[in-house]
Amino acid sequence: MAVGIIAACAPKEKPRELTLDEKIVSETILPQDPNMIRTPKGASSLDLESPLRCYVNWNTQEMITTIPYNVKAFNMVRNGKNDMLPRFEVTGFTFATMPAEKAMYKLTKEAGIKLVAKDAPYASISAENLRGELSEVIGMIADAAEIYYAYNAETKTLTISRKANFSLYVPKSRPILLALLDVLRGSGITDVTTDWADYSVTFEADFELRNKINKLVAYFEDNPTLIAFDVNVFRIYPYSADDDIEWQDLLKTFDFGTIKTTKTGVIGRALTTSNDLNISTLRSFLGQQAMVIPVAEGKFVVPNLWFARFDIGKCSARDSLETGLSVLAKASLEHNNRIFSDITLEATNGQITQFNVRSRIGENFMIIGIPNQIFDKKSPKSETVVFMVPRIIRTLKTNKTLQNNR
Repeated sequence: MAVGIIAACAPKEKPRELTLDEKIVSETILPQDPNMIRTPKGASSLDLESPLRCYVNWNTQEMITTIPYNVKAFNMVRNGKNDMLPRFEVTGFTFATMPAEKAMYKLTKEAGIKLVAKDAPYASISAENLRGELSEVIGMIADAAEIYYAYNAETKTLTISRKANFSLYVPKSRPILLALLDVLRGSGITDVTTDWADYSVTFEADFELRNKINKLVAYFEDNPTLIAFDVNVFRIYPYSADDDIEWQDLLKTFDFGTIKTTKTGVIGRALTTSNDLNISTLRSFLGQQAMVIPVAEGKFVVPNLWFARFDIGKCSARDSLETGLSVLAKASLEHNNRIFSDITLEATNGQITQFNVRSRIGENFMIIGIPNQIFDKKSPKSETVVFMVPRIIRTLKTNKTLQNNR
């Protein structure tokens, strides 16, 4: 076993000098260049999640669902070649504060191993009297500097870098995999590849991201509750271009108590309602005053107390005004099946509005009064409406071998 004392401090990074070729490229080709050749929108919009995410059966919604999953289903593995390091014994390896790559070089040089640092400089560290097998000492240095290493025995090369490629295998349950993807997006992690055949997610991760995902996996293993949201987004254009929608008429159309609460945001208002005011009756009510244009519908899943993200553009037409609109949600399940939801609407240029909504299972809520001027200045009286129905998904651990849970 390797022993010793090791410490780390923040790296002092210097800007890398551009080569002549890089300078020429950076001066002549810009990402926003309208003449730049890009992947066609049709190819870019291909999304394997769409059949699972972008459909809601509003007639047969189950408010509480139980999903079994195998207790050994979660497994994160590192991808890529990583051979065993030579069996060398290290004794009394000591160095004063220096970048991790220099410490690695000092160590591997004596073992006849070539070192490749892909994205140096790394954190500066110091160590005193490290000893043990070469692999153990290299592991201690890598962990202290929060870097990964991979050894190629054929070329005798040790490669170090801040990121490594991982695959996370999850239970064979589409709702659980959707929940994982929604949470990753809620954390700002979007560069992932999903394999729906083996229920895995592949991604590049540094130490911070890997730890965050490990916490998420630990949550799934210890907490059985997920909160799903069915979402419908539509636009309304008043028949009279001079009049607003008269939302007050809801109180004339529906019994008193159908609308439970209202809340005012920076823009728009949030209403909680009984299921008497559902997507069908709401559209019927609005159809008397305005033309109702469907934008998108879909579903996303939020683990209890985590943030998740639903990008409306994934379920809308490519030319929709709301392509850049997203719903960011954090939800928690309280006593007596009450759900506390923190809902934020975001556009590509930032937050539009935010609401804290407290509702019961079986109730709906909607966000009204979002002016379409945010998306299109030509429609001053029109609005975008976001209608949401929360549901509970309870996961159940089992040791049995399960078929794919759809």
